[in-house]
Amino acid sequence: MKKIVMKFGGTSVANGKKIRHVANLIADNRNEDCEVVAVVSALEGVTNQLIQAAEEAKKGNREYIHKFKQEILERHLTTAKEAIEDKQLEAEAKKVLIARVDELERVLKGIVYVNELSPKSKDNVISFGERLSAPILSGALKDHGLSSQHLTGGEAGIVTDSNFGEAGLLMNFTRFQLKKNLEPLLNKGTVPVLTGFIAATQDGETTTLGRGGSDYTATIVGAALDADEVWIWTDVDGLMTSDPKIVPQAKTIPELSFQEATELTIFGAKAMHPRALEPARKEGIPVRIRNVFSPDNPGTLIVKDQKVKTKDGVKAVTIVKNVAVITVSGAGMVGAPGTAAKVFELLGRENINILMISQSVSEANISLVIQRNLLERAVNTLEIALLGRDFIREIMAEDDVCVVAVLGAGMKGIPGVASRIFSAVAHEGINVRMIAQGSSELNVSFVVKEKNGEKTVRAIHKEFKLSEK
Repeated sequence: MKKIVMKFGGTSVANGKKIRHVANLIADNRNEDCEVVAVVSALEGVTNQLIQAAEEAKKGNREYIHKFKQEILERHLTTAKEAIEDKQLEAEAKKVLIARVDELERVLKGIVYVNELSPKSKDNVISFGERLSAPILSGALKDHGLSSQHLTGGEAGIVTDSNFGEAGLLMNFTRFQLKKNLEPLLNKGTVPVLTGFIAATQDGETTTLGRGGSDYTATIVGAALDADEVWIWTDVDGLMTSDPKIVPQAKTIPELSFQEATELTIFGAKAMHPRALEPARKEGIPVRIRNVFSPDNPGTLIVKDQKVKTKDGVKAVTIVKNVAVITVSGAGMVGAPGTAAKVFELLGRENINILMISQSVSEANISLVIQRNLLERAVNTLEIALLGRDFIREIMAEDDVCVVAVLGAGMKGIPGVASRIFSAVAHEGINVRMIAQGSSELNVSFVVKEKNGEKTVRAIHKEFKLSEK
């Protein structure tokens, strides 16, 4: 029997009408030949509201908590009423919602009393978004005549370490627990509705999986149950050849390898978080990104093997804004072992992530791309530690730049791809500030002035005729 794990993001379950639509999608696919596990995010915007409530509780703002409790309860009760037509099923869902909001209020009051918001307490608070949405979707599925049961990620069997806020997965134990807890439900024809983003330690303490956590939950479950596919339902048609806001002619890419998809998501594609692909990649489980508002569109299928169908090899071009370049230079760097390592170590100590690196063969300078909001701290750190040394002459910074990345597995081994990229850029009169290409040749990344970024993307998209593929 076919087995599909379906994940629905916050925009997919923003209100009761949309939850009914989600229940319809599940009901359309759940049949004698296909089992479905649903993974659901919090209602749109709720996680941010919970984080704010936790911060207000830390400040001792009791009045805010009382008001917040009423608002969040009212929103979820209204959503349940819209999503579930059967009055008895609606009453059952409302009973769960009221109990969980009361529990949330107790947690927030506890933060007020101790006047402290620990990572553990914060995880507990923000877990309530999914813990409130799952019972509503489960009730809507029952309203469609399906058997359904809602579970938290921890109840389902997703087990992590106690690194609250971004917990590390214990996959072997998780695989065993998920099989033990979910397969009996599937065998009975029940659709499990799991809370995305949430897991638990071996002691049962609530943890969260960090950014992209709901997608991560879906691929963890898919890998553990050896699913046929994992479907990530979102509000876009899939991964695209470029940002349609920049290139209106951008097209959905029908198929990508895991490696290509990871590169594309790292370089700004919003469809899913790159970490979420890892469990499916390891087990070879295909992942499909689909538009919940356009269910007839097959979306983008992400598979294990790279398939090069285009003679040019380029599949997408994307842009990363809000970045800056730091260049460290000095003749004394030439032949001086450990100079680059020293730069990386200094930035690492300040928790400054390096997005891109380029160094000349002469070793006389090294250029780094970092997040723009970290530029001042990075430059200060490097100047204090390095300037005045014999081998470092100058530390320069540019904050009016962006990174353009050209992606595709087929670029490897096809002569002239880089030449065409930079010829297209030069034809527009745009100067390239810095270039980096890994030995995998899966992407060519380069830096241009931010004012020229979108023009650069459009020029490359046109050069490789991506809107025609």
